[in-house]
Amino acid sequence: MESNQVSIGPKVAVKGELTAGEDLTIDGRIDGTIQVRDHVVTIGPHAEIAADVTARIVVILGSVKGNATATEKVEIRTGGALEGDITAPRVALADGAHFRGRIDMGAPPAKPAQPPAGVQVAAPQVGAPQPVRPVAV
Repeated sequence: MESNQVSIGPKVAVKGELTAGEDLTIDGRIDGTIQVRDHVVTIGPHAEIAADVTARIVVILGSVKGNATATEKVEIRTGGALEGDITAPRVALADGAHFRGRIDMGAPPAKPAQPPAGVQVAAPQVGAPQPVRPVAV
């Protein structure tokens, strides 16, 4: 399987919306939005980002001012900095990473209630009359 990766060097500046259909490494300056939905975006150690970042996995080694949203994981490594909110099911903050914002890891998947072992639960019958039970007063 071939893995394509695009790099934006330290002397490149982009203003506006940046979208990619493959893994992306950024070491330059971006001002706007970054969308790499099904792939990995790596914010390199020399990058200066003023953008919301959306990807499958977001790895931050440089500076990001904006929100980071990932379907799998956001990782801020040593020396990396994020000033903004994180939305992802998994978050990793390395020793020496800088973060200011909120983290939303979503609600854990709801487990269906299970009756205790050996107990059978009858499904209620729709429209069937319920017996009236006398109540002691």
